[in-house]
Amino acid sequence: MAGRDCLVANDWICGEYLRSRSQELVDATAQHVQITVASVAIGLVVAFPLALLARGRPRFAGPVLGLTTVLYTIPSLAMFSLLLPFFGLSAALVVTGLVLYSLTILVRNIVAGLEAVPAETREAARGMGYGPARLLWEVELPLALPAVMAGLRIATVSTVALTTVGSIVGRGGLGNLIEDALPSFFKAQVLTASVLCVLLAVAADLLLLGVQRLLTPWTRIRTAGSREAH
Repeated sequence: MAGRDCLVANDWICGEYLRSRSQELVDATAQHVQITVASVAIGLVVAFPLALLARGRPRFAGPVLGLTTVLYTIPSLAMFSLLLPFFGLSAALVVTGLVLYSLTILVRNIVAGLEAVPAETREAARGMGYGPARLLWEVELPLALPAVMAGLRIATVSTVALTTVGSIVGRGGLGNLIEDALPSFFKAQVLTASVLCVLLAVAADLLLLGVQRLLTPWTRIRTAGSREAH
């Protein structure tokens, strides 16, 4: 009875809400994760060749970086409205918008990571017979990974937050629950969905940080060495 009282009283924290709406929360969280993962993965696939173009052809760097920056400044409602004729009220509409938003972060970080590779390292690799493709995949990209992963983490956390905006077309994951709760100001639903969004962002960031540490063990060795030196 006490649990039902918290629903009637419209409390912020309500165990009965969690019990009675558990499946709805699971479904919304799953949709949120799916949209986020798809958007970031596609964004990374699109950003990589754009970054290579900007790095390899300096005359294209300005237009590429400028375009991705302009896309990021477009308000989400306007972005979805522009994409609506092409995708309709679908998850593809939200994913495409989020991909476009992720490009400015991903492209810039990939370019920055590649440009930070020391010139003498490139020259040494070329002297050992490395061609352009092998140099990129076996030398430049591994050294650029810290910057690339930092951009990926920022883009992922940003996408977790922006996914909620997809609720305007009914594809916002946890954002749908927040939007549905606002007219009646259903406190428990607003708080629970908001907290889950924060937890998703934190979990995604920690997961990617763990992946980064696994892929770049030399950074841990360097950090440990510097501490011992002091």
